[in-house]
Amino acid sequence: MKRAVSISIGSSKRDKAVEVNLLGETVSIERIGTDGDMEAAARKYQELDGKVDAFGVGGADLGLMVDNKWYPLYSVRPMIRFVKETPIVDGVGLKYTLESRSAALLDSKIGDYIDKAGGKKVFVVSGADRWGMSSGFFNAGYECTFGDLMFGLGIPIALHTAQQLKNFAAVLMPIAGRLPFEWVYPTGEKQDVRIPKFEKYYHDATVIAGDCLYIRRHLPDDMQGKIIVTNTTTPEDVALFKQCGIKYLMTTTPVLDGRSFGTNMMEAAFVAVSGKKRSLTRDEYTELLAKLKYEPQLQEIN
Repeated sequence: MKRAVSISIGSSKRDKAVEVNLLGETVSIERIGTDGDMEAAARKYQELDGKVDAFGVGGADLGLMVDNKWYPLYSVRPMIRFVKETPIVDGVGLKYTLESRSAALLDSKIGDYIDKAGGKKVFVVSGADRWGMSSGFFNAGYECTFGDLMFGLGIPIALHTAQQLKNFAAVLMPIAGRLPFEWVYPTGEKQDVRIPKFEKYYHDATVIAGDCLYIRRHLPDDMQGKIIVTNTTTPEDVALFKQCGIKYLMTTTPVLDGRSFGTNMMEAAFVAVSGKKRSLTRDEYTELLAKLKYEPQLQEIN
């Protein structure tokens, strides 16, 4: 049996372990949260290094890939300093491949509903860290609004074009990439806090897309008829979305035993089953996805 482990600086309340069959091989996938403690995560990596087949970096990114330009997050690097043997991934490969299909698949399945519910308008809570998803919405003809300045830096200014998103990354990521990670992304118990904010942008869009924790963080109480496209949903997340009136939920990674895991976790599972002992290329991820027939999954929840 292969073993893939995502060690996350997120809440341990979201921990989960399941066994899945990938291409005829059983893979144990497990998420271990450290409640915002980056040093505890580093020690867990050290403890398991060489004993598992692949690591995922959970609750954080090693960097952002925006239009093929890499922006490292320097504050995250110390967390993986002890990893010497086990290959480690943060999900960027699947963000570019699997997530880029979301918009087209959404249109093919519920295009008529989208037209009736307000048209092709999407609010991507943070587009720079999900360039593949963002590009998919651009290519599908959506009117796009990006909340990167709102959710990352607390600045209530919306972005709308691919060029604005690239300019944001080019100007701010060299600075933001050196800030303590918890300043720009909720970690530990902060992940459980929801304070409705930026409601105008949630309400003006038909589709809300991007990182689940960011979506939850400022989710308004009344989201009647809206559509969410996200990842890493727990049963509690789905219950909240249902309570707020969300009509459809699309998860970009498969739902396994009641929840969807993050792209880093699924990427680690793919690396483990490949046996290559390294990160895979985009072409290799695309080939694996085709063999597995994986695609974003849509469910009606209200």
